[in-house]
Amino acid sequence: MPKVIKFTPQKFEDIISSAATLILRGGVIIYPTETFYGLGADATNNQAILRIFDIKGRDFGNPISVIIGTKHDLQIIIRESTPAAEKLMNAFWPGPLTIVFKAKESISPLLTAQTGKIGVRLSANEIAKQIAQKAGRPLTATSANLSGMPECANAEEAIKQIGNKIDTVIDAGTTAGGVASTVIDVTCTPPRILREGTISQKSIEKTL
Repeated sequence: MPKVIKFTPQKFEDIISSAATLILRGGVIIYPTETFYGLGADATNNQAILRIFDIKGRDFGNPISVIIGTKHDLQIIIRESTPAAEKLMNAFWPGPLTIVFKAKESISPLLTAQTGKIGVRLSANEIAKQIAQKAGRPLTATSANLSGMPECANAEEAIKQIGNKIDTVIDAGTTAGGVASTVIDVTCTPPRILREGTISQKSIEKTL
């Protein structure tokens, strides 16, 4: 079974620091986001990414998006931004919007599923955001569940599904749940919504 850390505000810095250290050592964690619990690993570490696929039973044809700690971290991941992306980031980040950019060649094809594109999000959840900031690396942002199973809004559900293969779980209680993040591809003109989630198509269109 994984190490389960019950989140308390008093231990915030210690929890973030230990999670970031584990990530940098190639570990895998379950952590809360503003929607569901996520499965986190260093998105620049191929072995850690392979663990994510194994844990979820995920097909290699499915890409994995990432969470960044600051907008500045985009330069690690993407080739270029676009005017549309800037509008969307200014309107909805931090928040449940995953923006698909052209990935740098250094980004693992495991994340892009050989598409040359990478989904990126700046989470509104302080735990998720601060872990990525402290690690100084993008964090994998796939949901903490077995592929094909429901996404998990609490740590207990995630542990039941995949806990035996995880190093650490940060239990911060029940997340908002509902629907997942909205995903929009800005590599095409006009940008294309790939998945309508928490942020509505109407809100996106109004911003653009």
